[in-house]
Amino acid sequence: MRVLVSACLLGENCKYNGKNNRNEELLRRLQKHEVIPVCPEMLSGLGTPRPCVELRDGVAFNQYGENVDAAFHTGVERALAQIEGQQIDLVVLQSRSPTCGVRQIYDGTFSRRLIDGQGMLAAALQARGYRLVDVEEIDSIPEL
Repeated sequence: MRVLVSACLLGENCKYNGKNNRNEELLRRLQKHEVIPVCPEMLSGLGTPRPCVELRDGVAFNQYGENVDAAFHTGVERALAQIEGQQIDLVVLQSRSPTCGVRQIYDGTFSRRLIDGQGMLAAALQARGYRLVDVEEIDSIPEL
């Protein structure tokens, strides 16, 4: 299988705070598959570390109230361009991220409150018919 994966889960230091979310269980499960890393937030050009971002009514704002929506959309478009024409069998994305959240995202108030919804890349991939999985759901994927 060819699996598109949030780069932070693979150990890349691309999370907003300069850290990663390296997921050893996911890495173990991916050993027999072809892995394609993706980080639309790094592709946005905002670098790392960077201020925390949440979506408010579908628009990306950082913790200082600055609208970073255009940069985040640029990152998503660049990520989509990177995989254009490739056969992707499964997408495993970071939970609750403003770009990669599959089932939930933070509500945009920076109060740590979660709401049902998707990050920008997750929504774009879903609209294109990709099979998405939140990293916290990998146990439900028998082929991994």
